Amino acid sequence: MSIVSKENIQAVTSHYLALGATLYTPATRRDLAQILRLEKLSSLRSVVACTEDAIHLHELEVALSNLEQIFAQGLGRNVAFFIRSRNLEVLKRLMAMPGIDAVDGIVLPKVTPEELPMLAEVVSQLPQLCLMPTIETADAFDRRRLIKLRNALEQVINPVLCLRVGGNDLLRLLGLKRPKWLTLYDTPLRAVINDIIVTFRPAGYEISAPAFEHLDSPETLIREVELDVAHGLLSKTAIHPLQIPIIEQAYRVSLEEREMAERILAPDALAVFRYAGQMCEPATHRPWAKRLLLRAELFGMMS
Repeated sequence: MSIVSKENIQAVTSHYLALGATLYTPATRRDLAQILRLEKLSSLRSVVACTEDAIHLHELEVALSNLEQIFAQGLGRNVAFFIRSRNLEVLKRLMAMPGIDAVDGIVLPKVTPEELPMLAEVVSQLPQLCLMPTIETADAFDRRRLIKLRNALEQVINPVLCLRVGGNDLLRLLGLKRPKWLTLYDTPLRAVINDIIVTFRPAGYEISAPAFEHLDSPETLIREVELDVAHGLLSKTAIHPLQIPIIEQAYRVSLEEREMAERILAPDALAVFRYAGQMCEPATHRPWAKRLLLRAELFGMMS
């Protein structure tokens, strides 16, 4: 069952927008429980504890033990919390943990059309958990494989909150590492991101923007998030807390945009009208207007 066919599509979509900048952190962190309770990093909206690329294989048992202890203590938290599984076997161990039903969902790394059904079947024992499959294999470079993955997603029982895009893994497959002065949209991944958007967004799937791996180039991060927003990617992976306010600042809405959206959604709006030098057509622009007003509610207005 896809996100499109669910009666609560609006609630799930709202949840996607509410993710904001999603902090990825190793599941080995001893202060993970404090982070989830906002005793640290009080501005967080969502967290992913990673048992995959963020840790070495020899740290896996430590990570799983850490998660078990957090669950055993009672998962008191004030943020949306997801766990990134490592592979099918680790996913089975996670789903067998007492307390796993208290998390919001599971991030599935490096999904393929062939592996997705097996992974989704394991998570389906708790159908309330959201899934965030990650596109970060060579399939991203083949539109036919993307379509096959989209078709496989239609059979998934759990709600698909969004698709995540693994930018660094995709660059690795190309033998590239982008310099800190270039956004992803200045690299060959621009075409890949566009393919992902046109393949999945018309089918109702939301998409999260890849991480920006440089910590000393906030100007480039600002440019990249502006381009994320222009492409309709309204959530982004953050690898450091310092990135969070930069990312979420770009999700704020201008007064002009909000007024335009309100006029488009007005019951007495004309079929076509002019505002701020632009043509507004409610029949066409209503979905944009609804999302923009939700952004304003979640992230506020530009100063």
